[in-house]
Amino acid sequence: MNTAGHPEATARRGLELTPFRGLRYDPDRVGSLAAVTSPPYDVVVRPDGLHHLQDADPHNIVRLILPQAGTPSARNEQAADTLRRWLSEGVLTADPAPGLYVYEQHDGDGMLQRGIIGALRVSEPSEGLVLPHEDVMPHVVADRAALMRATSANLEPLLLTYRGNGTAADTTAVIERTIERPPLLSTTTEDGFSHRLWSLTDPTDLARVQSDLTRHQALIADGHHRWATYRRLRAEHPSPSPWDYGLVLLVDTARYPLRVRAIHRLLHGLPVPDALAALDGLFRVRRLELPLPEALQALADAAHAGNAYLLAGDGAFHLVDRPDPALLARTVPTDRPAAWRTLDATVLHATLLAHIWHIPEDDPTRIAYIHDTAATVRKAERDGGTAVLMHPVREDVVRDLARQGVTMPRKSTSFGPKPASGLVLRALDL
Repeated sequence: MNTAGHPEATARRGLELTPFRGLRYDPDRVGSLAAVTSPPYDVVVRPDGLHHLQDADPHNIVRLILPQAGTPSARNEQAADTLRRWLSEGVLTADPAPGLYVYEQHDGDGMLQRGIIGALRVSEPSEGLVLPHEDVMPHVVADRAALMRATSANLEPLLLTYRGNGTAADTTAVIERTIERPPLLSTTTEDGFSHRLWSLTDPTDLARVQSDLTRHQALIADGHHRWATYRRLRAEHPSPSPWDYGLVLLVDTARYPLRVRAIHRLLHGLPVPDALAALDGLFRVRRLELPLPEALQALADAAHAGNAYLLAGDGAFHLVDRPDPALLARTVPTDRPAAWRTLDATVLHATLLAHIWHIPEDDPTRIAYIHDTAATVRKAERDGGTAVLMHPVREDVVRDLARQGVTMPRKSTSFGPKPASGLVLRALDL
């Protein structure tokens, strides 16, 4: 990437998180804060989830992160117009002073996540400060970049993780003292998660957090395409500028472990019988007359022994495992670590998609990437395609590969809970 105009890229070290004036919904101007939030743009299941969110409130954030119009340029122009209108009408207002934001999520199952939202200096890969673990699709990066250019805003934070020492380090101490105060906002979304947000403006607290973070590197848990977008836009603008920074949520997973879930594939135009027939003699295939939870448990059991997948879409589940070793030797690249060559996602993309089913991984007319397991199955059954259900990868495997500079196949993991979009935005022209 062109880094002209950014000579400081190799001079600084450590994560540099800066305060910003957050844009937030005025609760008096919307139906409810929950009704204007959304999952991140790539989690919204089109078209069902999109329509549901649009109908939830006329000011739902999905109208900015996933604008609907006939052409890409019209969509981006629409998002920019909508953002300007909401600002002029006071639907969105800027906080009076720059700050970082303490963000908390929890659900009824004991999941608790707390972190810091701020504007992070966009670093180059050579600095080793922000580690990606997945490849990205260029057309998605181009799409997100066009939207950010049009709106001049970071509309939703990325989710980054780092590993503290699991004790009350400076950042954790500040967070846990801050949550004793009344929050700026509190809401519960329909997925059962409660969300609370606090502003952090005290200079001493800000300095403690910023100093602590300079000792860490971060792993991209969610938002590879948006991080690549930040890097592209930073290179386009002479430094210093607001484009040197991007909106992120940083979570210490030694203190607040995340859940790691799989991202499933929906193969358009490939009926389940055809998908199974192509596997004959190459994988073991067993039909499971089980409900989804039990079928997923069977997948988990099989995944402990090797590569395994669940195929669905014809009213049943088919457990696919035990690939032919000679097939893997022919189809999986050998220039990566063994931990990468044996990943389910690697074998799926290199062997099943590319070699057996002949489906391009970046062709949206042939393949969709969906986070919700039941939704993937429903869509396959409705459309006559094949759902490929995956078993999640452990976080330590992801982090170890990232530290080796090895990226996993795209859409390999889903870390969560993800920050809700719509609670705080960053305008670059404030």
